Amino acid sequence: MTDLQFGVSLLPTRDLGTTRRLAVVAEEAGLEYIGVQDHPYAARYLDAFVVMGDLLARTERIQVFPDVANLPLRPPAVLARTAGALSSVSGGRFQLGLGAGGYWDAIESMGAPRRTPPEALRALEEAIAIMRGLWRADASVDHDGEFYRVGGVVGQEPGPGGVAIWVGSQGPRSLALTGQLADGWAAPIPSYLPYERWAQSNELLDRAARGAGRDPADIRRIAQLVGVIDPAAATPGPLAQSGSDPVRADVGGWVELLTRLATEQPFTTFVLWPQRADERQIRLFAEEVAPRVRERAGRFAPDIST
Repeated sequence: MTDLQFGVSLLPTRDLGTTRRLAVVAEEAGLEYIGVQDHPYAARYLDAFVVMGDLLARTERIQVFPDVANLPLRPPAVLARTAGALSSVSGGRFQLGLGAGGYWDAIESMGAPRRTPPEALRALEEAIAIMRGLWRADASVDHDGEFYRVGGVVGQEPGPGGVAIWVGSQGPRSLALTGQLADGWAAPIPSYLPYERWAQSNELLDRAARGAGRDPADIRRIAQLVGVIDPAAATPGPLAQSGSDPVRADVGGWVELLTRLATEQPFTTFVLWPQRADERQIRLFAEEVAPRVRERAGRFAPDIST
């Protein structure tokens, strides 16, 4: 967990050729992850899971995850099967970013029930239990819960290393659930969770993990940042300390920001949400920002296990 890793988040636009090209560039440039945003209700986007399968088939090393999957529109038993199959066919290169739900008007328009925040969290907890049960080949899952019912479904083992669940949580209760159960925290972009709340959110995760008898260091922390790497931009300061504005800085500014997040907070993974999704942005992030952050931060990770 002390090795710093880097990725890029892409939209599954109908221009599949461009998405494919950017995914190949991300792998060639040395990134570890591609996130694909999941908006099933938006006609301007293709289905995220179909796109992820296509990208996994066209790459060899890079890992892919939904950023994040819309649980209310994807029943957990079927989602477990889909995630396990993507992991199997890719040799273990699929991880599951998961969200309890947002954009409820759009979700409801597709036939799913509207849930209150407490209901959405209880449904998420049920879903995690169901999915993990269905990723065990020796298991037969029976679940009769408040939101989901599964009757005697036999499990399937996913690819090597299994499937990690990274929850995109932002409120105190959802952060507590993430600390108790999840393999990782996919920190929502700052327009949902402003920068000044990131440190407190990590502390809530730590406390919840310890309360559940877990080592907080076992929870991957994924910082997701919207912005543009602009070689002509002046480095602002202090950079991204508060608010939700996109980051616009040169390579040095991005290195400063990510190094601070890697050394002052327990973030070990950084995902760029580029305002301009093009090859140059991906290469700048992978070939200039990432190596310098690794060099400056080394393999340091804050000791959050005590």
